Amino acid sequence: MRLLFTLALAFTAALSSLAQKPEIFSKENAAINGYDPVAYFTESKPVKGLTQFNLEWKGANWQFASQKNLDAFRANPEKFVPQYGGYCAYGLSRGYKASTEADAWTIVNGKLYLNYNKDVRDEWNKDQEGYIKKADTNWPTVRVKG
Repeated sequence: MRLLFTLALAFTAALSSLAQKPEIFSKENAAINGYDPVAYFTESKPVKGLTQFNLEWKGANWQFASQKNLDAFRANPEKFVPQYGGYCAYGLSRGYKASTEADAWTIVNGKLYLNYNKDVRDEWNKDQEGYIKKADTNWPTVRVKG
């Protein structure tokens, strides 16, 4: 029941906002809630970035936990950036952008995927391959229209 409520809430939030959303999920002027995308790969956990290690990329401010992580991202952003601009991978499989939480993440085939919350991630994990295919198909359209 909790999962259905969470999914309904995410869908309602997506529909209620008709304004176009940017390509990169940002909150308070920081991409992916200010978390360091490199740390998901190097530390296997979400790590909050620091404002002194900031880089603008694709119109968003990315924050990193260290200069080393910033440099790694700068050298190859596509290796570390979350798929679908950091929006919820499950939501994208359904055709809409939804916010994400830092602790609802998965790395699949070397790519970072974020989800709305852990309940949604659990649902997404049931058929990652299928949801990724759907989200990949939807992303080119959803990316530009929000």
